[in-house]
Amino acid sequence: MGTNPAGHSRGGAVLVAALTVDSIGNGLFLPLSLVYFLRLTDVPLALLGVLISAATVLTLPVPLWAGALADRVGALPVVVASQVLQAAGYLAYAWVRGPVGVFVAAALVAVGVRFFWSAVFTAVADYADGRPGSWPRDTWYAISNGARTAGLAVGGLATGLVVADGRAGTYRAVAYAAAACFALAAVLIAICVRTPPAAARPAGPGRAGYGALVRDRPFLALIGLNTVFALTSMMLGLALPTVMLTDAQGPAWLTSAILAGNAFLVALLSAPVGARLPRHRRTRVIALAAGLWTAWGLAMATVGPGSLGMVVALLTATTLLFTVAELVHAPASAALAAAVAPAAARGRYLAAFQYSFAIASMIAPAFFGTLYEIGTAAPWLVLALLNAAGTGGILLLERILPPAALRETPAAAPRPAADASVPAT
Repeated sequence: MGTNPAGHSRGGAVLVAALTVDSIGNGLFLPLSLVYFLRLTDVPLALLGVLISAATVLTLPVPLWAGALADRVGALPVVVASQVLQAAGYLAYAWVRGPVGVFVAAALVAVGVRFFWSAVFTAVADYADGRPGSWPRDTWYAISNGARTAGLAVGGLATGLVVADGRAGTYRAVAYAAAACFALAAVLIAICVRTPPAAARPAGPGRAGYGALVRDRPFLALIGLNTVFALTSMMLGLALPTVMLTDAQGPAWLTSAILAGNAFLVALLSAPVGARLPRHRRTRVIALAAGLWTAWGLAMATVGPGSLGMVVALLTATTLLFTVAELVHAPASAALAAAVAPAAARGRYLAAFQYSFAIASMIAPAFFGTLYEIGTAAPWLVLALLNAAGTGGILLLERILPPAALRETPAAAPRPAADASVPAT
């Protein structure tokens, strides 16, 4: 399922459509989170938080398994299985009543989500490899990022409209709709999308596993740097409501408008921006993103009370900086990680790369909350400092990464598996 013995990919449009449908399912539940269980169960809020956090912690080893599976059986079957798990989890959401049910349903969804993110970037890279002469990986990653962003926005908007009445039946309808989205995405990929089999990747002499990855210091450095960038990418949605309420003292609708504008621009511009990214070194593109995020952090540190027009102008300008950084960082970082990875272990390498996002998501709330208590400008100044350091770090890393990984060319070949633990010079 999902691989093509002939070694050629097909179904690219369907793959992008399926990723959009998948993200609609995610977007349907994004605005609900704890509210869903508070409305439909008698489980207290404190216990709900513990149960959902425990379900998330349960997923931490998942990337290790997902990466190994992607290298053994191919990434597309792992993506399909992840969507089936999420569909089952959201079906369970509609029927849970007590703590055990909440934990099981949340665990199914959380495990499915982690499997998805641990395999989808390998699946996109495999697809791009099976379409020689077509778009490079950078462009495929950009288009898929735009599709996912559009799906999240559509799903979130739909949920905001249909749960306004607050009826239990409406909440369950959202759960069923989310389950249907994931099931449809799984069926579309399973039936219509094909990539070269994992066995078609060049094999090395047994040095392409996690042991080699742990010894691959340049790749570990890339993960560390990307943790900073991933943390930054989460801050707009996480912190803007608090900044609007406390610092800017602006209307609540402005937060929604800014976040919606960011999502709209990412969805609209991902394809044209992605088409131009391959002209530039991926490390330089990431450095550009880090530089823009540095400026964004410094600008956010200046936000304070003022006239509505001034607040709108300042936050719009700063969010544009953030959006451009997001547009170029997401595809360039994923493409760089895929290019640096040994071909025979790409699934494991890209799954391990997702730990940068997992770590960032765990520390982001504490990072913002703790620093914000010190001073309202503190989290933004620290973010600016981290991104400035990240700019220098990625440019230093450029010197020891394989030249073929920095920019995709028709003659560029995957990094040999035997070189997984040997930094290129």
